[in-house]
Amino acid sequence: MDITQAFGMGLGGIPLLSSAKTRSISAENPNGAVGGGAKESPTDEKHPSRRLGKGWKVRPCITLEAGETTTLAEIDGPGVIQHIWITVDPKGFRDCVLRFYWDDEETPSVEAPLGDFFANGHALRAKVNSMPVAVNPAGALNSYWPMHFRKSAKVTIENQRWEKIEGFFYQITYALQEVPEDAAYLHAQWRRSVTRRDCPEHVLLEGIRGRGHYVGTYLAWTQLANGWWGEGEIKFFMDGDGEYPTICGTGTEDYFGGAWGFYGPEGREEAYSTPFLGLPLVVHEPNQVPKFGLYRWHIMDPVRFEQDLKVTIQALGWWPDGTFQPLEDDIASTAFWYQVEPHAPFPELPGAEQRWPR
Repeated sequence: MDITQAFGMGLGGIPLLSSAKTRSISAENPNGAVGGGAKESPTDEKHPSRRLGKGWKVRPCITLEAGETTTLAEIDGPGVIQHIWITVDPKGFRDCVLRFYWDDEETPSVEAPLGDFFANGHALRAKVNSMPVAVNPAGALNSYWPMHFRKSAKVTIENQRWEKIEGFFYQITYALQEVPEDAAYLHAQWRRSVTRRDCPEHVLLEGIRGRGHYVGTYLAWTQLANGWWGEGEIKFFMDGDGEYPTICGTGTEDYFGGAWGFYGPEGREEAYSTPFLGLPLVVHEPNQVPKFGLYRWHIMDPVRFEQDLKVTIQALGWWPDGTFQPLEDDIASTAFWYQVEPHAPFPELPGAEQRWPR
């Protein structure tokens, strides 16, 4: 099965019957068991369901206790996670860490702040209207990345905030089915840096080993200088590349499917969101540094590698004399790719205070 089939590009397959078994995990059915939903009873006389009793929205959400990791799903395979829906107060977007583990692995294949995984960085809500990720009013986070597993899948959320977070709602829908032999595993990794004038480059990925394909970039970009910020190029070093990359972009706005600084009628960046590319967040507010959220999903054009992969992006603007200005901007990235296991170790995720937005 290729990635086009996995996303159901077209309606022709909908009438076809399958032996797959649909299951879904939520606070109302924490393990996805057959007939296991809506079994909670109201716990006290103040509960909203106290007049209706069991089966009437008794446990629709959970509380994430401060400093604790909550297991959202543990699933025996083979199967594929098809859809994830989550909503919570935006204070959890950067302070909560989402992790996915495939086939009993000890280290996660997906590790990212909750909001950034859904293209909502800066701990701010932004509407996203794309194919694999949709964020709808008011802060409903949806993922349609296909996540195959053969033995098991485990999904956790860690609240690294100093206080508990109430009202965490979630639904994880999956199918128990055979996994195609050539299906790779989803990976996602978060990084953050403030670029340096002597080397204004942010590394999205490096040290990736094995065979796979790169499928997505999300950037939470904070501008720390005046003027235009997106003149830099993205570069993909793969399969033994040295100093020079095999794939080199022509500019930041070009890579994200825009042009000429994303400028709209008001002479500044104009937000947009499309199936594969977007600039859903544009913040120009008094007494705030400008903030931007950008995504590029390589669904129709995956970047395939056989042995290794490194991805970087430059931070460049302009000097008054028409030469490129190296920028010291704050860039946080979430990179998405599929690959065979085992994966190379991830760098240590920065602590919560190092993830807080400016």
